[in-house]
Amino acid sequence: MKQWYELLFENYAQKYDKECYVHGTMGECDFIEEEIGRDRSKKIIDIGCGTGRHSIELAKRGYQIKGIDLSDSQLTRAREKAKEHRVEVDFQKHDARDLPFKGEFDVAIMLCEGGFPLMETDEMNFEILSNATKALKEDGKFIFTTLNGLFPLFHFVEKSKTFDLMTFRDRTTALFEDDSGNKKELRSDERYYVPSEITWLLKSLGYKKTDILGAKLGAFSRNDQLTAEDFEMLVVAEK
Repeated sequence: MKQWYELLFENYAQKYDKECYVHGTMGECDFIEEEIGRDRSKKIIDIGCGTGRHSIELAKRGYQIKGIDLSDSQLTRAREKAKEHRVEVDFQKHDARDLPFKGEFDVAIMLCEGGFPLMETDEMNFEILSNATKALKEDGKFIFTTLNGLFPLFHFVEKSKTFDLMTFRDRTTALFEDDSGNKKELRSDERYYVPSEITWLLKSLGYKKTDILGAKLGAFSRNDQLTAEDFEMLVVAEK
């Protein structure tokens, strides 16, 4: 039986590219470039690349990118867009919980909930972090965003009937329309993390330094301290 995130992205590539939260690509790639010292020799893996917006933009800027995703329709659209922009990106279908890469990349990016934290168990979410880590070289850097657990704590725990304070999971029913105009109803299940959890998970994977920042759409910055007003957090971890 397919999970909700698999069903969501079965036929949703065109509409996905029109969502408001995917329009911060340029500024987000500026931040990534800054973090890696604009060194175009760095090999990057984009985990949960979707329709390839970060991969394609970074490829346009001269970086070598491999984009991986679980959705065939998202990958098909990513390849079409790469062709339109006349850039080469190696898009491959893989499950982020079971990646075949070991010590190949200087940088791993996983933005806009690229798999993590959508999995149905905490163990599966951890497998994604673990596999991203295995894909990195010994001195690699991991840049990703995830749902900020401080946000629901301060904003809707008492009012919400969907947020479970014991598990930090928000289970909601989402209505949407796919690229063919079919209306669908999905029962989503997303895990929010507090900063101390992320720090501990990454420390257990061997990261020596972890910075957790606010994640403003299209305006990632080290000057942006995480607060309870941030729906997402931006994580920069170094081995």
